[in-house]
Amino acid sequence: MADTPTFVSSPAPTQGAGSWLLGRHRGPLTVTDDFSVLDDPVEQQDFTQDCEVQGQLACESVLLVQGMYCAACSDAVESAIAGKPGVLSAQVHAATRRLIVRWDPARTRISELARAVGDAGYRLLPLQQALSVSERQAETRKALWRLFVAGFCMMQVMMYTTPMYVTEPGEIAPDLLHLLRWACWILSVPVLLFASGPFFRSAWRDLRRGRVGMDTPVSIGILVTFVASSGATFDPAGPWGSEIWYDSLTMFVFFLLGGRYLELKARDRTAGALDALINRLPERCERQLADGSFEAVSLKRLQLADIVRVQAGQAFPGDGLLLSDGATVDEALLTGESHPVTRRQGESLVAGSYNLAGAALMRVERLGRDTRFAQIVQLMERASTEKPRLAQLADRIAAPFLVAVLLAAALSGWWWWQIDPDRAIAVAVAVLIVTCPCALSLATPVAMLAAAGALAKRGVLVRRLQAFEELAGIDTVVFDKTGTLTRDRVVLRQTMTRADLTAGQALALAAPLARASLHPVSRAIARAAQADGLPEAAFLEVQELPGLGLQSGSDGAMLRLGSATLCGLDEADLLREGRAVADQPCAYLADVAGWVATFVLDEGVREEAAAVVARLHALGLETRLLSGDRAPAAERVARQLGIHQVTAQASPERKLAELLELQRQGHRLAMVGDGLNDGPVLARADSSFALGHGAPLAQAQSDFVVQSGQLDELVAAIELARKTLLVVRQNLLWAAVYNLIAVPLALAGWMPPWLAGLGMAASSLLVMGNALRLARVPQSRLT
Repeated sequence: MADTPTFVSSPAPTQGAGSWLLGRHRGPLTVTDDFSVLDDPVEQQDFTQDCEVQGQLACESVLLVQGMYCAACSDAVESAIAGKPGVLSAQVHAATRRLIVRWDPARTRISELARAVGDAGYRLLPLQQALSVSERQAETRKALWRLFVAGFCMMQVMMYTTPMYVTEPGEIAPDLLHLLRWACWILSVPVLLFASGPFFRSAWRDLRRGRVGMDTPVSIGILVTFVASSGATFDPAGPWGSEIWYDSLTMFVFFLLGGRYLELKARDRTAGALDALINRLPERCERQLADGSFEAVSLKRLQLADIVRVQAGQAFPGDGLLLSDGATVDEALLTGESHPVTRRQGESLVAGSYNLAGAALMRVERLGRDTRFAQIVQLMERASTEKPRLAQLADRIAAPFLVAVLLAAALSGWWWWQIDPDRAIAVAVAVLIVTCPCALSLATPVAMLAAAGALAKRGVLVRRLQAFEELAGIDTVVFDKTGTLTRDRVVLRQTMTRADLTAGQALALAAPLARASLHPVSRAIARAAQADGLPEAAFLEVQELPGLGLQSGSDGAMLRLGSATLCGLDEADLLREGRAVADQPCAYLADVAGWVATFVLDEGVREEAAAVVARLHALGLETRLLSGDRAPAAERVARQLGIHQVTAQASPERKLAELLELQRQGHRLAMVGDGLNDGPVLARADSSFALGHGAPLAQAQSDFVVQSGQLDELVAAIELARKTLLVVRQNLLWAAVYNLIAVPLALAGWMPPWLAGLGMAASSLLVMGNALRLARVPQSRLT
């Protein structure tokens, strides 16, 4: 501890703001560190929030676990803290190395849990520190150095062992042969002590806790191979025989380390979308002082109403209002919008979005967990720490499988000792290595995480990884109408006028009336007038008659806008004369002479909705409309989009009843909604989508949150879910086929240890590479 200064705990929260970002942190935490800094309330704001577990107030923390090298490590970390007093639940996701732990602050502290994990040989770190550039570079450098040492020594060992393979017995003088063997032994020592270090540490950690991890058979294989080869080197006439396997040992370690390094890079890619999102906020920002100058402060020291200056290329530190004349902003990772957007003075800015051009001033309105950015991070963190059902099954199989591997290796070694003692050790080691179930444990989580990262790049947040499996199996998509298939506001579609007026003139007459009201119909007419560039004039006196419309002027020059009744018109006559539309809502304009114009209104069906429904039908899915609106309005939207099954005027209770009935009939449903009344059906559906502009309750009950609000992301998610399940099945099939082929070959003595190592590494890499194909999702829209 004295040789490597690290964190220094803060005596008071007020002194700890931005502590490890502002200088107290001078090195990474180690397993012997003082973790009391993790108990600082100011620091905990980054990784801990309040929650409720079975009516009990608790805390929920999300931390990254360092020192994990295989899927079995996740079980070891969970076991290290699961039985501690005050720990309510703990779950580790192997692919992202994230721990989500719920704990009782009255009974334990997060530093105590960190020490318990440290005793097990791992480290718990806040995500912001663990994912920092320096930490990533240090981890990569260590992996590359081990790989370099193993590769260099392997080449030298191969050079010294080649003469033994290409010459006949007796052609090499005994003293020269002995010298070659000693050279191979010396070159194998760095591979054993340095390059193989992670395998031995992981295996020893598991054995100390009475567990068998995935590195246990690997470590035994390396150790047995080295010991047996050393015995043959020191005493060729002894019980170990004269065979040496330094070449197999060094090649195996090199191939396995190469596979682990590529897995490390691939894992960074699969979790890249979440990591990039978490690290978007700046560590420091420029706050304006009373005299107009600026000071650099930690993000944690910002207060509401502070004015900050954000430089080009920097992310906005909180939600707020733009004070500068304008700013070009990149919101791609937050909203899925691929093109930069322009914000004007007084418009809202979102935390985590990037300022692309010039310095911009903003007034901070929301910080920390109150921002939209923090809500998105929370959703993604929950998804990244969830274990899908198939992954849980694989983990359960992996533990007993490892025990079976050790027994099989021991039995094969014993059997071959009876037949050919010189080959017994090589066969036992090959069996130990080739059967390691890394590919089996990686098959499901890496595929689902890669898919979640791909959707995150499009602005679709995955709240449950298990939802991919359910979404891939749906046969029906059920839509809400208002705000989902339609825009959340009424729009003006058509203007009919009497012969002496144009549509523009009629709109100019109606606009001053419409601007006096907040009714959706009035707002639609006012927006249309604004879009046409009409002057924003208004009548001095406008009377609004609830349920009827607006009127202004005296009896001799009265102008009315609203229903046919208010305007003194017969709607049947208007329909017969072609001055109204039967199946769409209309507003009328009349003066003392009678009818002036008809404004045909529409709820504004989304431009992409028809293409989305058509694509769903092409995928073999049935579509239904479930709406609380009037039947004519719901049926009109359904006709426009090609939806044939419509349920209208449905209360939340009826919506739930309809959904349950469809499920009782055997349908597997995906529900798409955005309103408060959609919460029950979103929670009950097999899979569910909430649009980003929807109510928080709707988002909380859904499996996927479409930040951009674009319906075509629904199609992308369904297609990706199907592809994800296909990749998972391919991975599981490969893991099974690989073992069915490789194990008999190893038992028969046809697979040397180095080839077993290559096969094990290649198997894991094939699984990872197959999963990474999911990250390449087309970015095109349907419209």
